[in-house]
Amino acid sequence: MTILVTGGAGYIGSHTVRQLRGEGRDVVVLDSLERGNRDALLGAPFVQGDISDSALVADVCRQHGVESVIHFAAYKSVGESMVDPAKYWRNNVQGTVDLLEGMLAADVRRIVFSSSAAVYGNPDSLPIREDAPLRPENVYAETKAVMERVIHWYGRTHGVRWVSLRYFNAAGASSDGVLGENWDMSTNLLPLVMKAALGASGPVKVFGNDYPTPDGTGVRDYIHVEDLATAHSKAVDHLNAGRDSIALNLGTGRGVSVMEIIRATETEHGRSVPHEFVDRRPGDPATVYADSRLANQVLGWTTTKGINEIVRDAHGWHRAARV
Repeated sequence: MTILVTGGAGYIGSHTVRQLRGEGRDVVVLDSLERGNRDALLGAPFVQGDISDSALVADVCRQHGVESVIHFAAYKSVGESMVDPAKYWRNNVQGTVDLLEGMLAADVRRIVFSSSAAVYGNPDSLPIREDAPLRPENVYAETKAVMERVIHWYGRTHGVRWVSLRYFNAAGASSDGVLGENWDMSTNLLPLVMKAALGASGPVKVFGNDYPTPDGTGVRDYIHVEDLATAHSKAVDHLNAGRDSIALNLGTGRGVSVMEIIRATETEHGRSVPHEFVDRRPGDPATVYADSRLANQVLGWTTTKGINEIVRDAHGWHRAARV
C-alpha cells in the first residue's frame, strides 16, 4: 500500500516522508525540485516530474502500486502570488486538476491535501473553527480554497475521498537535526528570526507593534513540523479505514506573539536578536489561532511540542547548517 507524496522534497513534505517511512510505510515522492531538495528525501524512492503531467502521475501510481496521495505540491508565497497570480492559478489549481486526473487514470481515489488556515482570512471570532467562513485575502489563499473545492467536487463526481488539513504556522525542524527549513527559500518568521540571530542577515522586521495584543505584536498559532507530519499519516489512516471526507484544522490552540518568538530565540541563542519595528502589513489580523478539537476527535491527533521545542529545534538546525 504505497503512498504518493507530491512536493515531498519540500519542508513539510520531507518531514512527512520521513515520518511515513519511519512507520514502515511504502512511499514514492513526485517533485519537480523547483523548490525542493532531493537530499531531504534521505533516500526515499523519488520521481522527478510535475503534477501537471497527468500521464506521469498515472504511470507512477501504477508502477508503485499507489493507493493514497498526500498533496503538498503548491507555491506558497503570499507576496509572489499577488505579483504573479497566473503562476499560482496554473500550478496550484490547474496542477491539482491534472494530479486528480492522473490519479483517476490509475484508479487512485484517496487524497490528503495540504491546505492552509489562510483560507479563513481575517476571522470574526477565535479560536477559528472549521465552520468559519472562508474569506481568502490574497491569491495564494484563494488558490488553496479553490483547490479544496476542486477536490471536493472530484469527490462528488468521481468518488474521490479526501482530507483537507488546514494548518496554521508550520515551524521548527526535526528534533534530531537531520531535516529543517531552508531560510534562503522561506519568508516564514522562524527562519527569518534565526537568520538574524545567527548574523546571516540584518535585523528581522517586525510588522507592527501597536496591535491590541499583550505586547503589541501579531499573535499566531505555531505548530511543530513533526506534529504536522504525524497528522498527515493519521489522515491517511482515516481514509484507509473508509471514513468520510473532511476538512480539519491543525494547530496548538494557543497564540504566540512575534516578540515571544524573538525572546524565546534569545534565550536559546544566548544573545539578543536584532530586530526593528516597521508598519503593519495591510490585511494582517492581530491574532489568529486554531480550534483543533475536531482533528483530535476524528484523527486522534494532538500536538506534542510547544514554542520552546519549536525554537530549540529550529535554532539547532540553522546553527548546524551554517557550520
